[in-house]
Amino acid sequence: MPSEDWRKYYTKTGERPPRKTLIKALKKFDDENSLEIHRKRALDLGCGNGRDTVELLRRGWEVIAVDAEINATEGLQKRKEVTKDSKLKTINARFEQIEVPEVDLINSSFSLPLVPPQSFPDLWGRLLTAVRTGGRISCQLYGNRDSWVGDPTITFFTKSAVDTLLQSMEIEYFHEEDDESVTPRGVKKHWHIFHIVAKKP
Repeated sequence: MPSEDWRKYYTKTGERPPRKTLIKALKKFDDENSLEIHRKRALDLGCGNGRDTVELLRRGWEVIAVDAEINATEGLQKRKEVTKDSKLKTINARFEQIEVPEVDLINSSFSLPLVPPQSFPDLWGRLLTAVRTGGRISCQLYGNRDSWVGDPTITFFTKSAVDTLLQSMEIEYFHEEDDESVTPRGVKKHWHIFHIVAKKP
């Protein structure tokens, strides 16, 4: 996609509120009050220009925000919510290319499916290892009835395959979306998405 199209996409989506999965994960942490001894450190994969990152920063989290597009992280750093006191580090890279740091929360809103199938298993294993005990993953995964099935650059899962991915985790929120809607660019499509919040016991 041309750089200008990415810039418009990030501007549009960045103005939206944080994802429901992130908010649910943060509420779980707040209810537990379990992170006082940690730094409240989060990894935001596919940060775009920050709809989730700025919410984490607002709540005092240290955030490592990753996106392959330079327009995304540049846009994030220019947001008024990001100040000199914000505990923010940005990385421009594909997820499968980074060294995954130890964190309390891994958030990845609609971006993990964009890791190709041959790279996904290794990345997922490293993500599970990186989450501290008591930490969480909030994310979306694409299902096998999504209209993008067949694209070799995207990873799709059956419900049973998702269950296998999450077998070592405690499922705190799980919603399967299977309906018609539109993309952020206004294109109609069939979405089959698993919305997930899971805790590492």
